Amino acid sequence: MSVEMQDSSNVIKFQQLWGSWTTQFNYLYDDPKVALLMKTRMGQYLSCHPFLALTVLVFSVMAALPVGLFLTFALVTIVISAVGFVFFEGFLLFVGGLTLLTVLSGLAFFSVLVSCFFNVFYIIISNIHNHYNPHLKKGGKVHGKENGCETSSAKETQ
Repeated sequence: MSVEMQDSSNVIKFQQLWGSWTTQFNYLYDDPKVALLMKTRMGQYLSCHPFLALTVLVFSVMAALPVGLFLTFALVTIVISAVGFVFFEGFLLFVGGLTLLTVLSGLAFFSVLVSCFFNVFYIIISNIHNHYNPHLKKGGKVHGKENGCETSSAKETQ
């Protein structure tokens, strides 16, 4: 008797499960979007071929996770590459700016050194010239002639 009771209780459970599934399918078929899909050629074909419909359904459900993971990976990769590109560009600009600053500082230092060298060279040459030719520097006269470069104060005194 216990085997018959278990069989009858299993049958009752199966009937309840079938009833709930039928209710769910009726609710699904009553949906306007599903009704519109079922009126198309593909919907009618899948309705006539339930094994293929189940295969498509299982494939769609199982493919949703890998496709979703791939799209998430692609989106994250694009975002990270964009952010990385911005940081890399910032790093390159920073390195370029430091290089430019170093080069310009070197040029400024070189310019100061060259200017100092030429000033020292000018002073040395002037002193050597004045030392060997002292008669050219006296009173603005060259060989007894007046120099043409008189200042306004020199003209006023005459």
